[in-house]
Amino acid sequence: MSSVLDSFSLAGKVAVVTGASSGLGVSLATGLADAGADVTICARRVEKLEETKSQVEALGRRCLSVRADVAKAADCKRVVDLTVAQLGKLDVLINNAGIGAAVPASIETPDDFRRVIDINLTGSYLMAQACARAMRAGASIVNIGSVVGSTSAMLPQAAYASSKAAIIGLTRDLAQQWTGRKGIRVNALAPGFFESEMTAQYPDGYLEKMMVRVPAGRKGEHRELVAAAVFLLSDASSYITGALLPVDGGLLT
Repeated sequence: MSSVLDSFSLAGKVAVVTGASSGLGVSLATGLADAGADVTICARRVEKLEETKSQVEALGRRCLSVRADVAKAADCKRVVDLTVAQLGKLDVLINNAGIGAAVPASIETPDDFRRVIDINLTGSYLMAQACARAMRAGASIVNIGSVVGSTSAMLPQAAYASSKAAIIGLTRDLAQQWTGRKGIRVNALAPGFFESEMTAQYPDGYLEKMMVRVPAGRKGEHRELVAAAVFLLSDASSYITGALLPVDGGLLT
């Protein structure tokens, strides 16, 4: 009889992690490898993917690096096709690719707004769609949302906030469509304040000032988000689908 801890393992599974060239994406890719998964990593900056690939392989896992723009359906399909061809199957997806923008709505251009939506929302949908076509029953998808989808971050982020709010609806609907019919669970994580490539662009001292809103009184650590992702992707959460799990130190309470 297997133990409870065995249900958290991703051993024998093959994962795709988008936006794995920096920040949280690197931590997520290496975290899945540490939990036992072989990993396909993709991003637009393919040269930065090589660092992530080295870290995954150092953990004894196979790793495939693919240049891809998730806003393009053909790129998403290519990621899936290469994964199945070279790693044998596809069990797990983390939709992590995303960009941020902090531009006042009065001056934000339609193209700037659309670019954020195309990558954060449309990209998550296109990659989930491509992966679901290759996945078998028991597979799991995690979309990376944000607390900004549910509350203001006190920055002018109309495009980013809209995209992350939409991720909640996308997650709920894909779970409704695919869990019963395909056996694919779909959930979302809502990270709070974590240091990342995106937050490095915020005004000096911004994260520190926001801590007054966080009951835990501190920023999140990457390992804490990774642990939540492994939970949602593993058999430990086999009866959870369509859910949004905040990893935010209590910000949304």
